[in-house]
Amino acid sequence: MSLLKRIGGAPATGESSGPAMRPGAPHYDTSKLAQPRDRDDHAFADIRARVQNKLIAELDPKLDLSNAARVRQQVEDIFNTILDSENIVLTRTERVRMFESIAADILGFGPLEELLNDTDISEIMVNGPRSIYIERKGKLQKSNVVFNNDEHVMRVIDRIISPLGRRCDESSPMVDARLPDGSRVNAVIRPISLVGPCLSIRKFKKEGITIEDMIRFGSLSREMAEFLSACVRARLNIVVSGGTGSGKTTTLNALSSFIPEDERIVTVENAAELQLRQDHVVTLESRPPNVEGSGEISIRDLVINCLRMRPDRIVVGECRGGEALEMLQAMNTGHDGSMTTLHANTPRDTIARIETMVLMAGMDLPVRAIREQIASAINLIVQQARLKDGTRKIINITEVQGMEGDVVVLQDVFLFEQTGLDERGKIVGQLRPTGIRPKFVELFEAQNIYLPPNIFGYAGERSFF
Repeated sequence: MSLLKRIGGAPATGESSGPAMRPGAPHYDTSKLAQPRDRDDHAFADIRARVQNKLIAELDPKLDLSNAARVRQQVEDIFNTILDSENIVLTRTERVRMFESIAADILGFGPLEELLNDTDISEIMVNGPRSIYIERKGKLQKSNVVFNNDEHVMRVIDRIISPLGRRCDESSPMVDARLPDGSRVNAVIRPISLVGPCLSIRKFKKEGITIEDMIRFGSLSREMAEFLSACVRARLNIVVSGGTGSGKTTTLNALSSFIPEDERIVTVENAAELQLRQDHVVTLESRPPNVEGSGEISIRDLVINCLRMRPDRIVVGECRGGEALEMLQAMNTGHDGSMTTLHANTPRDTIARIETMVLMAGMDLPVRAIREQIASAINLIVQQARLKDGTRKIINITEVQGMEGDVVVLQDVFLFEQTGLDERGKIVGQLRPTGIRPKFVELFEAQNIYLPPNIFGYAGERSFF
């Protein structure tokens, strides 16, 4: 992308309380990006637009934008020269604010920089240029950050997807992508979107959220964490299910931390966002079709291919369609310890959703055969939910026990029981074991894994599982 196309017109900025920088990002003092509050708001915006247009005209179009520090210095030098030559008088605060907004638009993601740098924000939703919402601590609220127009939003979308070799235009108006820090991005533009370009960014912490963090947040209990650790180490096949934004990928990342370092892991994703910490990890990413409609590489293609890569574990970021059949076959043919996520509201819905996705593979299989495949392949369902107060919890850990007639038998091992609301409107409840010991505990014994006797809710002598 050329420099002129990348920068475009002057940015619009919003107020900021000075959030911390996200790791690895170029330095922008986003605390200075707040819009002026006096009667000269429009005059300030006009001056900024005029300065930025002159600055763009004087910048070298072939400038190497990969060297952010060098480009920033050149932008600052030209910026100061323009202000001096035009006899533009600004206060020190206005001068810094104007420069930081221009630098953010050239080197970063323009108006979104301050939102991306705010560690309390978990999701950003751009509904056209003038309507931007954020999720902060599980609650949605409208941001005062705005774009100039549709073209301004499109420039930011292009800046995100171009390095990934993806496109978003009238012939392909939807795209999945990721930011350099791993945050998930989805963009939808006209004619699909009637409100203008829409951008959804699911942010992920650079350092990742650990099981200990999840225990501290109340997402699961320590007993549940010990049990899940044993399940991963014992190479059980696990499905993490839940609704949109419930925290499935975060839980999958946390579970993957229990995989031993000496195992080869192959991950398959639409947009690479898993943050596995092991050394021996191969990451595969699907590819959409090109302008001619060819060259597509689907998740299903990647799952089939990764079977030839000698994986010890296969981790599929999300099953959405026919790849579920290949995933089940992999789990049933020696690739124990595999994990994936999918959208479902309950463990029982998870089974039904997998059935539907297997049928989407185009294979004419009887429902009973599909259910037998599911019952023999999947050992555990971890059900995630975002509750009404904005908190995210694991509400069920459910064993897949097998078949009884034509029905897949499920048994909760742990569950969340809501008991009420506190004075702040927060949900009060208990994460507790059901007292049922799973049938697969003999796999723990084979791996010499010990669990305390109270893990499943009953006391007694220490068991050797």
